Amino acid sequence: RRLVREAALLGSDASADGLAGTLRIGAISTALTGMLPAALRKLTQAAPQCRPVIVPGTSRALFQMLQAGELDAAVIVAPPFELPKALRSVQLRREPLVLLAPPQARGRPAALLRSLPYIRYDPDAWGGRHAADWLADQGLEPAVLCDLDALEAIAMLAADGMGVGLVPHWTGLERFMGDCRMLPIAGAAYERAILLVTSAEPDLPRMAELLEGALA
Repeated sequence: RRLVREAALLGSDASADGLAGTLRIGAISTALTGMLPAALRKLTQAAPQCRPVIVPGTSRALFQMLQAGELDAAVIVAPPFELPKALRSVQLRREPLVLLAPPQARGRPAALLRSLPYIRYDPDAWGGRHAADWLADQGLEPAVLCDLDALEAIAMLAADGMGVGLVPHWTGLERFMGDCRMLPIAGAAYERAILLVTSAEPDLPRMAELLEGALA
């Protein structure tokens, strides 16, 4: 693994300013379709010799890859535990929880969850715990239609009238929700935090710094 990392760094070693070479970026699906495209444009304009390699995945899988040295940076949901000191994180944004309901559905979130099938954001996913916490705090046990760790699919199923879903309001949600009704869920405790995580001592510090600025 050490030899692979050293080989990957050869391109950046040839650049005195540290802005050349491969930057391996992990990203959850909503970042891929939301905040990342514009950030990549800024990054490659500022560092034309930087070659981003994008690795899609779940927050848990990307975190493990980052720990193993297989990624230089990852855009993930904040984990339900404290990050190890070997990693550094920057909060990019907080995404409030919302209820998506079919266009014809009427009523408040609690009433809709009692009366319509629930398309559940997988509670085992790092981001899914916020919806699960809100339901528990409200004493709600909706009839689960299916579990998904794919927010875009939840939005599209709700738009097709299959049921309701509790999701974070991520950048780009509107492209998938069609004519869904979107009802806000109050409470900062239910917001999903999105982090940029890198090594505390990155191999490519200048490019990591540029990526952070592009995502801000």
